[in-house]
Amino acid sequence: MVTNELKSDFNKTIKLPKVLIVDDVHPVLIDGLTEKGFSVLYIPESSRNQIIEKLKEGFEILVIRTKTMVDKEMLQSAQNLQIIARAGAGLDNIDEEEAQKLGILCINAGEANSDAVGDHTLAMLLGGLNNLYQAQTEVRNKIWLREENRGVELAGKTAAIIGYGNTGKAVAKRLVAFGVKVLAYDKYLNGFSNEQIFEASMNEIFENADILSLHIPLTSETKGMVNLQFKKKKKKPIFFLNLSRGKIVNTTELIQAIKTGIVWKCALDVLENEKFDTFNAAQEKDFEFLSNSSKVSLSPHIGGWTVESYKKISTVLLLKLLDIHGQ
Repeated sequence: MVTNELKSDFNKTIKLPKVLIVDDVHPVLIDGLTEKGFSVLYIPESSRNQIIEKLKEGFEILVIRTKTMVDKEMLQSAQNLQIIARAGAGLDNIDEEEAQKLGILCINAGEANSDAVGDHTLAMLLGGLNNLYQAQTEVRNKIWLREENRGVELAGKTAAIIGYGNTGKAVAKRLVAFGVKVLAYDKYLNGFSNEQIFEASMNEIFENADILSLHIPLTSETKGMVNLQFKKKKKKPIFFLNLSRGKIVNTTELIQAIKTGIVWKCALDVLENEKFDTFNAAQEKDFEFLSNSSKVSLSPHIGGWTVESYKKISTVLLLKLLDIHGQ
């Protein structure tokens, strides 16, 4: 919630806010801002240079999604930028430190797609446990293997969630419904245990978890956090899921953990590098292993991207921007 003091500051400096939207958003955001008197320019196919030039024209609000990197150069080119609104979760494509120096407020809509991520996490987990991806490929190729595709039931397992924010909570809720014991760790939260969710230390997670699911933001602290040393602490093999950010995981070392049995199944909705045309030789080799392994399931960063979340994200941003401006 934005404080009254912050609202007051923005109301003093922004009379008729100009909004630059440079990524695809739901019309509810554009229409809602326009109806309230905001001047909105919607250019979702704009290039980096075009964005920089437009920011020089004095736009107070910049709305982005994932593809736009707001770095120091872009921030310093802005003449009157007051707010950067990220249509999605996380702020990892914004130089927050520089934005803070320039007095630019950064907001996102992390709460808007938590149900979508919760559903997708469970789908990838169930699909992996029951060999659905491998089995479907085999059947399509007229290969009928039943024993080789015998599944593993979810009920009775212990799942660990690292990052107990909006998405972590959504995943936990779904796992509990399947009869799973849920352990949760969050460095910045405590006292959240209840009769269904158990606040746990990392040592307890290493000791007990059958399933490990990441739901943390990408920061300087979490980049490369999950590596082979992390996995070696596990007392038993795990089903590993990453639906947060790819750069949290060292891909090469994850592959080593799969090969050695530390990770017996893996589901990735994100990759360390998600631009295939920029792969170097090592990344190409790693991706070849991931894409060919029956132990790995992949999806193209769509965990939080549903028909419903598309609208929810823009609705949340709209309400936050209106709140800031006292609307």
